[in-house]
Amino acid sequence: MTTILAQESPDDWWEVEALLDLCFAPGRTALSSYRLREGVDPVAELCLVAREDDIVAGAIRVWPVRVADRPVALIGPVAVHPTHQGEGMGGMLIREVLGLAGLAGWQRLMLVGDAPYYGRFGFRRLDGVLMPPPTNPERVLGVGAWEGIAGHVLPAREGAGPKE
Repeated sequence: MTTILAQESPDDWWEVEALLDLCFAPGRTALSSYRLREGVDPVAELCLVAREDDIVAGAIRVWPVRVADRPVALIGPVAVHPTHQGEGMGGMLIREVLGLAGLAGWQRLMLVGDAPYYGRFGFRRLDGVLMPPPTNPERVLGVGAWEGIAGHVLPAREGAGPKE
């Protein structure tokens, strides 16, 4: 089977939401990261779907946030259908987003996840970067230009983008 990566379109919304519910349960929207996304449009060019046989098998979304009044791309959720887990699709989605984000000018990206998994993509623990509670600080990871940047992760302002 061939995996086709494409930017998520409005027509993909229901299929991606169903995948996210399958992978994370419907209660996922109660997580603290969702509060940062309320009323904010995702970074459309970084939201991707992976299709196999024209069915969404994986998806990744990215949202603008800010830390110390600097723009940050918050990756997540990342989901791969259970029938495709362990095939490298999640890694492919992460690598593609990292490449596209660099081309779009995003200097720093972050996510909440497992350091052993995301460390292979260059993510490391962000000491001093605080997600809304009850996020475990050990799981707050970032990649890019984080030197000297600390503080609370806050929702993005209108028109937020990678420009500093």
